[in-house]
Amino acid sequence: MSPVGITDGILFGMGNPLLDISAHGDQEFLDKYGLKANNAILAEDQHMPLYDEMVSRFKVSYVAGGATQNALRTAQWLLSRPNASTFFGCVGRDATSEKLSDAARADGVNVVYQYNDSTPTGRCAVVVTQGGQCRSLCAHLAAANCFTAAHLEDTAHWALVEKAHYFYVSGFFLTVSIESILKVAQFAAKHNRVFMMNLSAPFLSQFFKDQQMKAFPYVDILFGNETEAATFSAEQNLGTTDIKEIALKAAALPKENTKRSRMVVFTQGELEVVVALDGKVQTFPVGKVDDVLDTNGAGDAFVGGFLAQYIQGRPLEVCVRCGVYAAQAVIQCEGCTFPERPEFVE
Repeated sequence: MSPVGITDGILFGMGNPLLDISAHGDQEFLDKYGLKANNAILAEDQHMPLYDEMVSRFKVSYVAGGATQNALRTAQWLLSRPNASTFFGCVGRDATSEKLSDAARADGVNVVYQYNDSTPTGRCAVVVTQGGQCRSLCAHLAAANCFTAAHLEDTAHWALVEKAHYFYVSGFFLTVSIESILKVAQFAAKHNRVFMMNLSAPFLSQFFKDQQMKAFPYVDILFGNETEAATFSAEQNLGTTDIKEIALKAAALPKENTKRSRMVVFTQGELEVVVALDGKVQTFPVGKVDDVLDTNGAGDAFVGGFLAQYIQGRPLEVCVRCGVYAAQAVIQCEGCTFPERPEFVE
């Protein structure tokens, strides 16, 4: 029996499909490559050797990754209803993309990749430190960086966009194709459907500010964590470091679709979740998890858990509680993976 109101392709996502190469590392390794705990960057030339070094120095695991794809995989796990979501992103025509596709489809996501014949599928180094409490991401986008709006313009592909009622794009995709983001966002606004984005990483608010603010007026729900919120506030001159005030001010920024108020959802690890909507702030408890194995994917899992309930019209409290449940389930596993069956109870 399908969850209430769930149809094929009701949730649509675009992002960077990456193979996560994950390992428990150390501070020395972070320092060697200029990485910081609980941060995410794009790989530059000096970072290229780290992928092979991780494999030779540490015990690594390979997990289907990419922020948007992870969020959709999490939502599918909770919905237990295949093909409720559709994912677009660019990969190479190689064995890695086959692994990614197989893994995402096994989780129930309808992946519709754009293929690049000359560039390999992207990878993301995930260096876990401090006993699983911190993770540092270094993404080599490779083929993921080659996504073009032409993939959307294919008639069969655009029909999948038209079928959706909820759209989610991670902030990382701002570095790839703002044209594609705007095309989908404008469709959502025109048809009064829900368009959602994530701040995703501090560097995006700093170095991709123009792209971010082109998309921002279309954002109906904004996700982020406390570090990303602080950087966004500084870059946008919001004049506050208080996370509740940042959420309120971000929610009040100019918006294209005035039929919907913007909701802002900020997580803070084990501290309360902050939600701003219609000039008011609500907070929701989280609590501590003792058996943390790997915090990678926690933010994506929170979004996936939230969306699994939100697209069914559940109350905000249930959406947040499911997001917290999903995040806490994931941090007790290696990478963005889950127990066999969810145990969330509404």
